[in-house]
Amino acid sequence: MHRYRTHTCGALRETDIGSAVRVSGWVHRVRDHGGLLFIDLRDHYGLTQVVADPDSPAFKDAEKLRSEWVVKIDGKVRNRPAGTENPDLPTGMVEVFASEIEVLGPAGELPMPVFGDQEYPEDIRLRYRFLDLRRERLHNNIMKRGAIIDSIRSRMKAGGFFEFQTPILTASSPEGARDYLVPSRIHPGKFYALPQAPQQFKQLIMVSGFDRYFQIAPCFRDEDARADRSPGEFYQLDIEMSFVTQDDVFNAVEPVLRGVFEEFANGKPVTQKFPHIAYADAMRLYGTDKPDLRNPIKMANVTDAFRGSGFKIFANMIANDPAVEVWAIPAPTGGNRAFCDRMNSWAQSEGQPGLGYIFWREGEEGGAGPLAKNIGPERTKQIADQLKLGVGDAVFFVAGKPKDFVKFAGLARTRVGEELKLVDTDRFEFCWIVDFPMYEWSEEEKKIDFSHNPFSMPNMPVDEFLGLDPSETDKILGIKAFQYDIVCNGVELSSGAIRNHRPDVMKKAFAIAGYGEDVLEAKFGGMLRALSLGAPPHGGIAPGIDRIVMLLCEEENLREVVLFPMNQRAEDLLMGAPSEVTPKQLKELHIRLALPQKS
Repeated sequence: MHRYRTHTCGALRETDIGSAVRVSGWVHRVRDHGGLLFIDLRDHYGLTQVVADPDSPAFKDAEKLRSEWVVKIDGKVRNRPAGTENPDLPTGMVEVFASEIEVLGPAGELPMPVFGDQEYPEDIRLRYRFLDLRRERLHNNIMKRGAIIDSIRSRMKAGGFFEFQTPILTASSPEGARDYLVPSRIHPGKFYALPQAPQQFKQLIMVSGFDRYFQIAPCFRDEDARADRSPGEFYQLDIEMSFVTQDDVFNAVEPVLRGVFEEFANGKPVTQKFPHIAYADAMRLYGTDKPDLRNPIKMANVTDAFRGSGFKIFANMIANDPAVEVWAIPAPTGGNRAFCDRMNSWAQSEGQPGLGYIFWREGEEGGAGPLAKNIGPERTKQIADQLKLGVGDAVFFVAGKPKDFVKFAGLARTRVGEELKLVDTDRFEFCWIVDFPMYEWSEEEKKIDFSHNPFSMPNMPVDEFLGLDPSETDKILGIKAFQYDIVCNGVELSSGAIRNHRPDVMKKAFAIAGYGEDVLEAKFGGMLRALSLGAPPHGGIAPGIDRIVMLLCEEENLREVVLFPMNQRAEDLLMGAPSEVTPKQLKELHIRLALPQKS
């Protein structure tokens, strides 16, 4: 018989009844039923019920057991008594009657229990992550993560992509987030950087003639944590393709993501054909460039209904500034004063003066609320007809310059949808956001600057772009780029682009934003040289693995789907990183510390 086990804790079935077996695992819990001890023994594979009674030679040892002790148990498999079966457990029809128990690893007092799924403070969970990972939900999440990555990898290979590994020690990037720097011992005063993403390498792979690349790539960014962003490091499905248009990238990526989500969505519907939504439309309809399409609410411009109206606050704003607009946020089924007042209070808690509203109820012509009385029944009906609202519905309004209120309007739309339970949470809704502006006006520097990704191809004829005069500000600000985001349920999974593969176009793009060729050469000389020696048109994208897994595990924080995450301050509480190093190590690296003064 094997030293530790003949079966795992998830393997025993009715066909094993009468067999002498050996199982090893963690004591999940011990239940004392009037002198009869039931031990739930757990390992990676499942749970087995072990029984010891006073007649068992193992009974005295069983009485000493405590939660999370690691034990080996010998015994005989038998039927569970009638009425005690557990059909929800694969091993739920049988139990092991213990004849011998050996303690392999006793456990001290636990800082947090493994049994159950109650919440515990983040610092305890991360300091004792190995205990946290024993809990069923988290353990299952990590296993699902591995299965999702396997599925992605096989789907990418089936799509004709080749997997390559790019360097981890590389040069510091002058753009994007802060780098993690690694000092060089043999090159004093010089530093490597951990890659924020394999962006330049994957483009160089295309220039090298490899055509279709992918990688489950580790990325490192020294930036603050968020619920949907891990501090320090994360993984992405890095993709690049040669000789492709934007639609070719979409057609390659959609089947992979759709297939993975269908495989792991537990029967929830998944978007079949991802809609394309222009950036400007997304901002106007949803107030965000990562819209949650499960929420059916679409905002609308109702400026004309308030122009010259009796509601002087809006009417005067519109009259005094042609850039002012009034947007409506429909609230189907929200037609009661209590809900409208609650939304108004929420707006004030968000730092707004309030949220104007109109609602419609039975027997009250023209709508209810202060705004309805100010603008009159004709204009109120105009709004209701435009938004297809009626009795039992409401609408909220925001006014000003859209660029100033659009973020709040988007939050209000989300709040209305959630409060009124209009959001269909049992589905996965994908979309592509396209036609991002190439440039924007920087009020701070009073100049044109890149809006998003400086290495994207402009969405206009190349000759026309090369012929642009930098003084044609309005025309330049109207240029769209071949940039795109993929969004699922309001979570941005990735940004991507058709790359700028022509040096002349790249130089012009940077010149428009006020960067001379010397700056381009100094910061991106290697890439510029590569593109100057025969580069194919190419493009790609990099969906976030952690975010995909978070959605499919129905979690709201990446911490729940990452094995050993850092805390919000980018600290690894389990391993004690970042940590101080010895003077000897610093001397070898030719580094002297200049620490900030403690106040």
